[in-house]
Amino acid sequence: MAHAPSGLQELTPEQVREWSLEKKDAWWLKNIYRGDMPQLNFRSALTGMILGGVLSLTNLYVGIKTGWTLGVGITSVILSYALFKVISGLGWGKEMTILENNAMQSVATSAGYMTAPLISSLPAFMLVTGKAIPMYQTMIWIILLAILGVLYAFPLKKRFINEEQLPFPEGYAAGAVLQNLHQSQGKEGMFKAKLLLLAGGIAAFFEVWRSESFMKIIRAPFLQLPEYWDDFIYRKFTPALWGTPLKDLTIQWETSIVMVCTGGLTGIKTGFSLLLGAVINYAILAPYMIHTGVIKGAGFKNITMWALWGGVAMMTTASLYSFFSKPQIILSAFAGLLPSNRKKKQKDVLAEIELPIGVSIIGIPIVGLAVVILGHQFFHFGYFEGFIAIPLTFLFTLI
Repeated sequence: MAHAPSGLQELTPEQVREWSLEKKDAWWLKNIYRGDMPQLNFRSALTGMILGGVLSLTNLYVGIKTGWTLGVGITSVILSYALFKVISGLGWGKEMTILENNAMQSVATSAGYMTAPLISSLPAFMLVTGKAIPMYQTMIWIILLAILGVLYAFPLKKRFINEEQLPFPEGYAAGAVLQNLHQSQGKEGMFKAKLLLLAGGIAAFFEVWRSESFMKIIRAPFLQLPEYWDDFIYRKFTPALWGTPLKDLTIQWETSIVMVCTGGLTGIKTGFSLLLGAVINYAILAPYMIHTGVIKGAGFKNITMWALWGGVAMMTTASLYSFFSKPQIILSAFAGLLPSNRKKKQKDVLAEIELPIGVSIIGIPIVGLAVVILGHQFFHFGYFEGFIAIPLTFLFTLI
């Protein structure tokens, strides 16, 4: 297709698909989303809910193990593509279009990220207070935060994606996978789906092998894989640093492959940074401080309570430096809010198919008020702190 057609009515469904894969300009955004190619419909929404619900459990497990929340968008894209490819092959339905799959992964990703409070703020609150949060309070709190986050997302998406055309990392990656799957005519897509299932099978095999209850069921407890590989070493001798065994310093290698896979997702640069920090803290500073008596005994809690203050100071300093070292970003963020600058911008081609900013302007104060009131009732933080936190969250996210 050498030239853009004068209107969507001139395109066949296959041409729409081809054009949607090849062009990502204003014409594509304005016309394809108004065309006949299905995107957010019942099956894409339902598939996203189901896959998001299942994958959020994996996100919760990984989050509890590592403290990180991982996006489930790419995984859901591949799984849904393979699922409907099989359904189409059996004659039970049609394959998902690229826009349906994109809408589906948006729903699934939303479900996946809703587990974030369950692995960060809520466990921290329960550890500090020693009180378990009732399930109904947890559900209400997470739903309110999710709604507030969506309301924040409307103007932020308009600012950073529509106007600034900045690539959203996870969305960009999911889009690249979508394009690759639908351009490959199914061969590469099915290969990736099979590879994903193979990797899942390997991970499941290791987890079952480590399970004490399962090995008892099959009457083979003697074959159970230990929790850590270095347990085999401790059967022969006890490696130590300054007199403290490595396992008491929490320097151990799990038989679970969750951390290995997490390292693959984060990349070499981030993974090496984490490894370097862990070696300095747990293999050098901690054993020496235990040896000199600064840290009163080994163990994860004692080491972490000592290392916490230095780590927080470094993280805060690095964040503030990164924030204030780029004043042009701060100025441009506020400049984009001025009416005089907004008039200079071209008309947003997505304006007629997106929810108006008024939804956020009205919704944020209402939902924010509910968050502050229920936060005071559930977690006993002050009203003043709550009212300050709501606008600051939006402000720093915008900057």
